[in-house]
Amino acid sequence: MRRSGTMAAQPVVTNSFIAWFLASRPKTLAAAAVPVMLGAAYAWHTTGGEGCDYVPMALCFLFAFIMQIDANFVNDYFDCVKGGDNEMRLGPLRACQQGWVTLPAMRRAIAVTSILACIAGLPLIHYGGWELVGIGALCLLFCFLYTTLLAGRGMGDLLVVVFFGIIPCCFTYYVMVPAAQQTFEQMPWVLAIACGLVVDTLLLINNYRDIDNDRAVGKKTLIVIIGRKAGELLYLMVVPVAQTLIVLSVGLTVQSLVLSLPTLLLHLFTWHTMRSIGCGSALNKVLGMTARNIFIFGVMTSLLVIIA
Repeated sequence: MRRSGTMAAQPVVTNSFIAWFLASRPKTLAAAAVPVMLGAAYAWHTTGGEGCDYVPMALCFLFAFIMQIDANFVNDYFDCVKGGDNEMRLGPLRACQQGWVTLPAMRRAIAVTSILACIAGLPLIHYGGWELVGIGALCLLFCFLYTTLLAGRGMGDLLVVVFFGIIPCCFTYYVMVPAAQQTFEQMPWVLAIACGLVVDTLLLINNYRDIDNDRAVGKKTLIVIIGRKAGELLYLMVVPVAQTLIVLSVGLTVQSLVLSLPTLLLHLFTWHTMRSIGCGSALNKVLGMTARNIFIFGVMTSLLVIIA
């Protein structure tokens, strides 16, 4: 059995459990959980907790987690094959590039996680109708198109808003409420767009850190297109814009301001840290802080939606 790469000064055994754990990128699961959390919170709010069906909520969480892992595997595999992950990479080490997971094993894992996502999602047809088959198919299709085509053409941030905001948030609400309430009113859309903007900070800091390497390999992310300084400003602004959308929708009250404040303060501190570091692998610290901020946003906003 071959050993390759290091993590925390310890060798990682190829295709071992720890190798697959690292390949799944567990820190990214918060980004998958938060939009489902917000959709569930609004479903609870509109029904008063009565009439909500929690089985489809659990299925939505399961589908979101599996799809996130699937997307991480796809990204790991194709970035390695295309040369995006190379010796100049500043971000967390990737499984295929480090040799922790072999390419044939990763191809099999992508097939398995794609099938598992379908298995988790199919029962949702019972709660939301056959149109959910099309939504699930879109999720799978763009899971591949993101890495193979669209992320390198400046479209990654738009896809984050759609697939980490609009689709999981709106459709979690849709399948949880009674059939008579299955309409897409304004509030789920506001929550979904705001959530997508906040989750996008994770992609923005990733692309900000990797701007030089992305330019070198011809990957035109939004940060590459607009530049480092504009990228810093964009990272700063998306969270206040998202919080403003939510506060204006639920009403300008003491509750909405107090529950928005933790996310804003943490985000401002994270942005300051990002600017202070500027470049290099030390920005991985900001990546972890950003993932924390997204989770805090999800918890605080869910509380606000429930009590507003």
